Amino acid sequence: MKVIILCGGTGTRLKEETEYKPKPMVYIGNKPIIWHIMKIYASYGYNEFILALGYKADYIKDFFLNQKAFTSDFTLETRNHKTKFYLDDRQEVDNFKITFVDTGVDTLPGERILRCQKYIPERDKYFMVTYGDGVSDINIDALVKFHKKQKTIGTLTGIHPKFKFGAVKINDKNLVTEFSEKPIMQDWVNGGYMIFDKRYFEYQKEKELEHAALKRLAAIKQLSLYKHNGFWFCVDTNKEYEELNKIWKSGKAPWKIWT
Repeated sequence: MKVIILCGGTGTRLKEETEYKPKPMVYIGNKPIIWHIMKIYASYGYNEFILALGYKADYIKDFFLNQKAFTSDFTLETRNHKTKFYLDDRQEVDNFKITFVDTGVDTLPGERILRCQKYIPERDKYFMVTYGDGVSDINIDALVKFHKKQKTIGTLTGIHPKFKFGAVKINDKNLVTEFSEKPIMQDWVNGGYMIFDKRYFEYQKEKELEHAALKRLAAIKQLSLYKHNGFWFCVDTNKEYEELNKIWKSGKAPWKIWT
């Protein structure tokens, strides 16, 4: 089953990092966040990816095309560019199969998904979609099993986000009784990690957000929600970027489910 990762946005709210590179290439530890996302899927055996590229697409292509040089010792003859790689000593070797699709700089996410359709093999009934800026300890196998059981066209992963402000509780006399620093909201929101069957493409139109298709599916009771109560974190601001790096450096990153 192919996994589409939406990588084309400009990430304007993280401009400190994204002025010169796309948001999926923001580094968490010594690897970009898109690598972390791909490792999550690959841990469950889903290692075939379609990257829907846009803003600064060459940056992402360059990272993966040059992995052999980044992860091994080599000898380079500058006169003729003849290179000898010492592959036996490589410490990290990922098993990804990646299709790079240039979906346009200003294209909306829904249309980015449409432009990846031709790279999904006819034999595949399902495909997965996620965003290039969020990590989770989600059980992908459980998500797939849930989707097949529901028999709907699409399934979202629902998460409880943190409220970005501190909350205040009061009593019936309007006296403050409690402060809560960034409490967990009780509403469900779309945390990405979505799965669809290919009928999805009948509901997604050009020049639209993906939300338009999701609303159409919901209207005909063809959209399910897989409840995830575990770890989920999206990097949208510089503060969140620093917080996720802090979690990674602690050595206790919940989304690191690979060995």
